[in-house]
Amino acid sequence: MDAMTASRIALVTGANQGLGRALVEGLAARMGPDDLVLLTGRDARRVAEAAEDVASSGARAKVEGRVLDVTDADAVAATAAELAERHGGVDIVISNAVARVLPDRSQAEQADEAIDVANGGTHAVLRSFGPVLRPGGRLIVVASSLGTLGHLDPRLHPLFDGATLDQVEYAVESWRSAVHSRTAEEAGWPRWLNVPSKVAQVAAVRAVAAERRDADLATGTLIASVCPGMVDTATSRPWFSDFSQAQTPAEAARAVLDLVLAEEADPALYGELVRFGKVLPWHDGTPPTEQDELLTP
Repeated sequence: MDAMTASRIALVTGANQGLGRALVEGLAARMGPDDLVLLTGRDARRVAEAAEDVASSGARAKVEGRVLDVTDADAVAATAAELAERHGGVDIVISNAVARVLPDRSQAEQADEAIDVANGGTHAVLRSFGPVLRPGGRLIVVASSLGTLGHLDPRLHPLFDGATLDQVEYAVESWRSAVHSRTAEEAGWPRWLNVPSKVAQVAAVRAVAAERRDADLATGTLIASVCPGMVDTATSRPWFSDFSQAQTPAEAARAVLDLVLAEEADPALYGELVRFGKVLPWHDGTPPTEQDELLTP
C-alpha cells in the first residue's frame, strides 16, 4: 500500500455535539496516529471548536473539522471526490446528521428540515461515499429501532420493501407531499415524523447494500444501519421525561464503534439494522397506536 493510502480516513456527519461528537472522540481515541478523523457539521465556528476540543483531549488519531451540510448533495459529492483524490478513498463513514424536532411545534411545520437532513442527507452520503469506500471499509447510517418496516401501516410497505434507492427517494417525497397536502393520515402515514423517516433511512441502506452485497462481502466491507438505543442528548431530551435508563453519548457510541472497528465484518450484519451487535428484523414492529398519535403535536 503506498503512502497516500497507508492511513485510515474516517468521517462523521452531524458531529458538533451529542452522539456524533462522541463517535468522533471514540474514533480518535481508538484509531492510530497516522489516521485522520473528520468531524463535520454545518456551522463553521462550532465545527472548528469541537474539532479543536477533541484533538486536544487525548486523541491518538489526527482530528480535523470540516464544514459539510448534508442537505447539499453537491457539497457531499465534492467532499467524497476530494477525499478520493487526496487519500485514495475513505475507510469509515458514519452518517449521523439529524434535525432537531420539537414537541411544542407541529410535526408538519418541521417536516421539510427533518426530511432534508435525515433522509436527504442519508441518500447523499450513500450515493457519494459508497463509490469511494475502500475495500474493508465501513459505511454506517445511524437510525433507530423505529426503522423496521412493521412500524408503518401495511399499505405503505410496498413503497420500501425491496425498493431501490431511487424508489426510496420517491417514497420519501410522496410522504413529504402528503404531509403538506394534509392527506398523510388518510394514506396511513403516522403523524410522528421519526417513524417514516427512520424506516426510509433503513430502506435506503438496504437498497444500496442489495446492489453491492457480493462484492462487499468478498472484501470484508460493511454497509449497515445502527440503532444506538436511547441516548441523553439535546435532540431526544424534549421528548422524554425519564432519562434514568438513557445512555450518555459516550456510552452509546461504544457499541457503534465496536461494530465499526471490528477487525472482521460479520456477514450476517450486512445491510441490516443492528442494535448492540444484533440484527433487528426488517419486518418487525407495529404501527404507532392512536394514543401515541394523540401525544404527537
